[in-house]
Amino acid sequence: MTRTFAVTWDYRCPFARNAHEHILTGLAAGADWDVRFLAFSLGQVHIAEGAPSVWEKPEQDTGIIALQAGVVVRDEFPELFPAVHRALFAARHDDALHLEDADVVRDVLKRHDVPVDQVFARIDDGSALATVRAEHEGFAESHDVWGVPTFIVDDQAVFIRFMHRATDGADPATSITAIERSVDLVGWTDLNEFKHTALPR
Repeated sequence: MTRTFAVTWDYRCPFARNAHEHILTGLAAGADWDVRFLAFSLGQVHIAEGAPSVWEKPEQDTGIIALQAGVVVRDEFPELFPAVHRALFAARHDDALHLEDADVVRDVLKRHDVPVDQVFARIDDGSALATVRAEHEGFAESHDVWGVPTFIVDDQAVFIRFMHRATDGADPATSITAIERSVDLVGWTDLNEFKHTALPR
């Protein structure tokens, strides 16, 4: 049975990186999932009261260039999205690069054979930002989404933290089990909070 779900991301979040690596690993192994990847700006969530929004002043946000690039690749070059998506997370968390640097994002796109100028044309004309804003605001309103990674199944949304990664070459069975177990729990509304008091070291 196909599992259908959506999941939010912002490349700055290490827990989003973990979740999305598991999803990408599972999909690459043929997992029967219908996944919608949703952009969500952590910068917008943390705007100080009275300060301009990320939508008004995107240049002030450290993650919005990469998030816009990810959305354009997702929508216009879907066959390249999995590799680019993983690579943008890696640029931030493995290589400690600054995603507010457009050249960092350009380099990731170039290394994965994405037409860089076409992606940045969508960023420059505001259409990529409009898509990010629509997804962010739409799911904040419809599902009270406030962070990443949030998994959405029908009318339910759950913020989930995975503690371990699924790097290239990881066993896909582990990722498939982790994602399917989590998605199956999203609809169980009797369970509101389940958090370990301590984690094994």
